[in-house]
Amino acid sequence: MREEQAPQAHSVFYSARQALRRHASGGNILIAATALALIVANIPGVSNMYFQFWDQEVRLQIGSFNLFSHHGHAMDMLAFINDALMAIFFFSIGLEIKREILVGELSSFRQALLPILAAVGGMAVPVLLFIVMGHGTDFSKGAAIPMATDIAFSLGVLAMLGKRVPLSLKIFLTTLAVVDDIGGIVVIAAFYSGHISFGLLALAAVCLGVLLLGSRLQIKSKIFYLTIGGVVWFLFLNSGIHPTIAGVLVAFCVPATPVFAPRKYVKIIRESIGHFRGEDDEMLNRKSILTKDQMNWLKEVESASDKVISPLQELEDSLHAIVNYFILPLFAFANAGIVLVGTPLSSLFEGVSVAIIVSMVVGKFVGIFSFSWLTVKLGLAPMPAHSNWKMIASIALLGGIGFTVSLFIATLSFGGSAAQADILNHAKLGIVAGSLLAGISGFIILHYTLPHTPAPDAVE
Repeated sequence: MREEQAPQAHSVFYSARQALRRHASGGNILIAATALALIVANIPGVSNMYFQFWDQEVRLQIGSFNLFSHHGHAMDMLAFINDALMAIFFFSIGLEIKREILVGELSSFRQALLPILAAVGGMAVPVLLFIVMGHGTDFSKGAAIPMATDIAFSLGVLAMLGKRVPLSLKIFLTTLAVVDDIGGIVVIAAFYSGHISFGLLALAAVCLGVLLLGSRLQIKSKIFYLTIGGVVWFLFLNSGIHPTIAGVLVAFCVPATPVFAPRKYVKIIRESIGHFRGEDDEMLNRKSILTKDQMNWLKEVESASDKVISPLQELEDSLHAIVNYFILPLFAFANAGIVLVGTPLSSLFEGVSVAIIVSMVVGKFVGIFSFSWLTVKLGLAPMPAHSNWKMIASIALLGGIGFTVSLFIATLSFGGSAAQADILNHAKLGIVAGSLLAGISGFIILHYTLPHTPAPDAVE
C-alpha cells in the first residue's frame, strides 16, 4: 500500500510546491500595486494624469493594419491591458489547468472531489446572494463579480503563517481556486461576448484546428503555438468573443509531452559528460576557452535539456515572472484606481458595494463550508489530512478574496459606458473592501486555530 501511495504523494507535493512558488510570491506586489493605485487616484492633479494615461491609444502597426485594434478602432491603454495582456494571464491559467488535469490535483477524481464541490458552492451561493440583493437594481448584471477566488492573494495569506499550515490545506485552496478560474472562464465566454462574427470565429476555429494538429504531429516549437495563438487572439477580439478566452483555448492546444523521454535524456547526458575525463578536471577548473569538441558536448547537454521539458511546462514556468510580477500588478494598478475623495464611508453599506462585500465574505464562506461539510458527511470525499472544521472554515473565508478576476469581471460588467462609471467605482470599492475583510478574517482564525508547531506535512 505504501508503494502505491508514494507516487501520488510525490505528485501532490510537487503540484502544491509549484502552485505556491508561482502564486504566493506575487501577492505582495499585487498589494503594493493596489495601494499605489488608490493613492495616485486620490491625489489632486496627479489623479487627472493617472486617469488620462489609460485613454492613450496603443498601436502596433504595419501600413494600415494595427494589431491592437478592435473593429478598426485602436485600443486605448486600459483596453490593451484588459484585453491583450490579460489574455496572456488567462493563457497561463489555461496551461495550469491542463497540467493540473494531467498530473496535478485534478488528475485524481477522489482527490479532487472535495475542492471541486467546495468551489461549486463557493461560486453558486455568492452569485445567488448577489442576484437576490441586486434584483431590480441598475447593478444586477454584476452577479458574477463575487464568484472568483484570487490564487495569489489567498496563498499569500497562507504563506504568512509559514509551516504551521498543513500541505493538505494549501492543496485544497489551490485546487479550489483553479476550479474557480474554470468557472470564471465559462462565465466570461457565455455572458461577456458581444455581437458574434461567425466568419472570424470560423477562421479562429481553423487556427485552433491547426494547433491541435500540430500537437498531434508532435510539433514542439513554442513559436509555432504562440504565433498562431496570436492570430486566434486577434480573431476572437474582432469576432465578439472575449479575447481572453482565446488564451485559454490556445493553452489547451500546447503539447504536454516532451521531445525526449527522461530515459533518453539521461542517456544523452551520460554519453556527453563521459567525454570529459577525470584527468582534465584541473584544466577545466581554469577560466579558459572550451575546445570545439568540449563545446559540442556541452551543447548536446543543453539541447537535450530543452527537449526533455514539455512545451506546456516550459511556457508555464517562463510566464510565471511576466504574469505575476508585471501583468497582474499592472492590471491592478490600472483597475484599482478608486476615487475615494468625496465618496462617503456610508457608500460601503449600500448599493453594489454592500452586495459585493456580503456576497464575497458571507456567500463564499457559506458556499465553500456547507458544500465541503456535505461532501465529507456523505462520504464522497475525506477531510484534508491534519485539518479540522475550524481550518476549513478559515479557508472558506480566504476563498472570499476575489480581487484580480473580480475586478476583471466588474470592468466587463460596468466598464462599457460613462453612465456606469460610478457603479464601476463603487463595485471596485466593494471588491477591495470585501477581499480585505475576507483575508484578515481568514488569517486571524487560522492564526488562533493552527497548532504553533510545524504541520506534519508542511512545506516551504
